[in-house]
Amino acid sequence: MDISKLVSKLLGLPELASKHGADVDKLILYVHYLMIVLFIGWSAFFVYTLWRFRRRQNANANYAGVTGHASNYLEALVAVVEIILLVGFAVPLWAKVVDDFPKESESVNVRVIAQQFNWTARYPGADGKFGKQDVALVSSTNAFGLYQLDGRFKDQDPEGKDDVTATIEMAVPVGTNIIVSVTSLDVIHSFKVVPLRVTQDAIPGLRIPLHFVATKTNTFQITCAQLCGNGHSTMKGTIRVLPQDQFEAWLKTKQSTPAVSYE
Repeated sequence: MDISKLVSKLLGLPELASKHGADVDKLILYVHYLMIVLFIGWSAFFVYTLWRFRRRQNANANYAGVTGHASNYLEALVAVVEIILLVGFAVPLWAKVVDDFPKESESVNVRVIAQQFNWTARYPGADGKFGKQDVALVSSTNAFGLYQLDGRFKDQDPEGKDDVTATIEMAVPVGTNIIVSVTSLDVIHSFKVVPLRVTQDAIPGLRIPLHFVATKTNTFQITCAQLCGNGHSTMKGTIRVLPQDQFEAWLKTKQSTPAVSYE
């Protein structure tokens, strides 16, 4: 059996369902390898000191302490390994995710609003274009900052009239570039889907994109990874990864709606 798969199984890593997730898991494994080596090494050293400096052989206290530099060398070695993990793996992985950001024209685009304590997603309609939105227009009655001429949906940007929204439940097609742009209506939240290995803070006033390619069909849980209030533990949603035809059918079940309420 592949040692990495064996260690993954022993560590109980969750289901992997995204293309980039394999590199994330690989980094996690390398960090655990280092922790295992340190645990075994320091445990052995602890047992050795219990035996070496037992009271029977050292009746009198030694106030000089350690005079060698072995511990300094070990600490320096650990620091070097940590630098290698950071510079050799973590930074390149981050750079790869940034440099390989897909084009919006070649991706399924979703805009997600976090709000105490739920998730709302907006998809472009059949024209593939979102209606005009402006962060300055975001309010409790206009969560997506939809462009309106006189405060009424009927006068919004025409390109947005076929946009659709989905609350709590999202869906994306498998094997396709997905761009999720995340923001928040109130406090800082965090969009996290463990099997897809994606996490992104949702910050009021900012629309921050993340991307992934799902590799298997299933239904996964969306959680908030940032303490956001008394209902934090209940802030859950689902994201369904579907074959392309089923995703298109799911999208058609959602009615075109402005996702705006009026007092």
